[in-house]
Amino acid sequence: MARTARERLARLLGDSEPAGSFSAQLLAPAHSLQLEVSSVGPVTLPVRAPLAKKLIAVARPAMFGRGHETLTDTSVRDTWELTPDQVTLEGPDWTALLNRALEDLRDQLGLPQTSRLRAELHSMLLYGKGQFFLPHQDSEKDDAMVGTLVVSLPSTHTGGELVIDHAGESRTYGASKEELSFVAFYADCRHQVTPVRSGYRATLTFNLLAGAETPAPVVDSVTELAHCLTEHFTTPATPRYGGRDLGLPNRLVFLLDHEYTQRGLNWRRLKGADAEWAALVRAAAEQAGCETVLALADVRETWDALPSGGDPWDDYHDYYEDDDRSQSEDSHDYQLNELIEDEIALGWWTRPDGAGGEPISLHVPDHEVCATTPNARLTPYQAEYEGYMGNYGNTLDRWYRRAAVVVWPRDRAFAARAEAGSQWALDELRDRIDAGDLEGARDAAESLAPFWTRIGAQAGLLGAALAVAASLDVAGTAAMLLEPFRVEMLAREHAGGLATAAGRYGEDWTRNVVDGWFGPGQRAGTELSEWIDTSLLELCGALRAVGRPDVAGLLAAGAWRWTGGRLRMWITTPRGEVRQPRLEALSSPLVRLLEAADDELRDEITGALRECEDTALECLMPALRLADARRVTALDAVARDCAERLGTITARPPRDEDDWSIRWAGCGCENCDTLETFFGSRSQRIFEWKLATAGRQHVHTQIDSAGLTVRHQTRRQGRPYTLVLTKTDELFTRATNARHKAVNDLAWLTSTWG
Repeated sequence: MARTARERLARLLGDSEPAGSFSAQLLAPAHSLQLEVSSVGPVTLPVRAPLAKKLIAVARPAMFGRGHETLTDTSVRDTWELTPDQVTLEGPDWTALLNRALEDLRDQLGLPQTSRLRAELHSMLLYGKGQFFLPHQDSEKDDAMVGTLVVSLPSTHTGGELVIDHAGESRTYGASKEELSFVAFYADCRHQVTPVRSGYRATLTFNLLAGAETPAPVVDSVTELAHCLTEHFTTPATPRYGGRDLGLPNRLVFLLDHEYTQRGLNWRRLKGADAEWAALVRAAAEQAGCETVLALADVRETWDALPSGGDPWDDYHDYYEDDDRSQSEDSHDYQLNELIEDEIALGWWTRPDGAGGEPISLHVPDHEVCATTPNARLTPYQAEYEGYMGNYGNTLDRWYRRAAVVVWPRDRAFAARAEAGSQWALDELRDRIDAGDLEGARDAAESLAPFWTRIGAQAGLLGAALAVAASLDVAGTAAMLLEPFRVEMLAREHAGGLATAAGRYGEDWTRNVVDGWFGPGQRAGTELSEWIDTSLLELCGALRAVGRPDVAGLLAAGAWRWTGGRLRMWITTPRGEVRQPRLEALSSPLVRLLEAADDELRDEITGALRECEDTALECLMPALRLADARRVTALDAVARDCAERLGTITARPPRDEDDWSIRWAGCGCENCDTLETFFGSRSQRIFEWKLATAGRQHVHTQIDSAGLTVRHQTRRQGRPYTLVLTKTDELFTRATNARHKAVNDLAWLTSTWG
């Protein structure tokens, strides 16, 4: 699109480089274009076969020029053509998109910035299987025509690449399945369309006309670079093809050409053109009121690529007279077609004062990056090719190490540096507070809000964050600083800082912060269970020791909400082999929780446990054994409840030897009602049931999910098949084992807990 300030800066620094290319490509969202064809109606994108056939029905064989003649010859050009009067281009964003694309393509082609490109629709073309256009050169249809623009509409097809040749160099462009592909090239370039192997290729072709504007005045290079920096930092960033603003950029990262070690990264040791570029950027930054540092960047690019040793058009191997299309710098191993994505991460930078450097971790968005030399011209230190795998592949990943000059405005220096290192940010805030600059610390802390939740919760930072939060004396900012953390990061050593912050901001603030640390909903994972088991008791004790039993109560209550939710979930799980290990794993955290709870919460917990089903014994009995080993008296009420449950279980008469009934309730459907009748029968052990596929599947699911002692098999004879249900002897074995376990547990409980 229109050349941004950072792109102009890179262009200014690379004036010694070639002015432009003979061809250029960019992609844009398909929804920006609304296309209609007379006698067909709206053209939905991507173009699919049924619609392509309708378009061909109202098209004509495409013609081509030879000298002063206009000919039709399918051995030279075999495609279908729609004329401009048949095509209507609309859409609320189309005109703006096309204008931005033309400005970008103008710059890529190296045309003067004072020129203005216009696109004049020439035709719409449809290529079916086997259709092509042999190498040719477009005639200049207007005095102002400088080239051709081909807009490929998204469609699923193979073949049909646009191959452009100029001065011994060749480039190949494919269409996208989802986006519009704009390809512009000069009118004196020979080009061809390779045969389509499957699907349909649909394009719009335009004549590119150039007009001139008033030349801009020449400005001193450093001054112009400074203007670029000022514009970059005062213009909200947007996605490449428009959309919502992303806010003002915090930095500009200008990639240099060479690699450096951490020790060798120094303003005085830069190599070749890097030294000149860095000096100019540094001077321009000073003039624009910015700071600069040097950084080391890791860059990864993913390209759509093919091995250059093989011709993808094997069926048409005689089609090319001079097949020299490879653009790869990897010893010509691969042909690069389209850049799919790239990532840039800074891992080290120098300090603004030039005194040493520091490790950082910062992923840089593309709207903050520019470079005079594209990565593709450099040698990657690693490359991996993924061949075609059906739904993905034909991609080449390349990794580069590059140095960079990083620039940020002085008035945003704190946020720019803080985003790369939260430890540094907290240390700097602490230093400002200690120096008496409380207002400066508050303003700086507030500037962290856009990204702090993403980077703030690093290991070991909670103590520093609590100290800074308490000292700022601004409740909202303090809560923001603590928001990224999770409760399992909280340990005994944090009790003092948490108590101070709670005393500063009050009960409601503390409750909101603690609730946020526990996270929304019933968060799963072993970390929280381990924290309750290993840290909660000591932390609550430390908080009570510094006079904050209320904060200890909030933490214990949050731990019970999580533990209670997990208990309720697993207690109601029918399958014992799934349920039992989960409930036993909760036994130790439950003991610690009851130790850490105050009297009121302990009564609440024991009351809730008393209301649970008897499967809760699979958690409570292991908990009592742990509590006995630890001499925990907080579980006396739990022990009494378990004794009552076990006494009730052992008092029940054993199952009669001829009682095959199973207590079970289904979902209420007709099949489940039939199933419930069979299960409830004391005498019926086998049930043969003619049932269609869906019904059999439902019954299988019901039996398996409930873990019932019933074998279910399908006899595949007749229609529908017969489902054979058989109650197994495990029905009695389970009952005997459960009773035996209850007797033993009750004996142990009576002898141990009285």
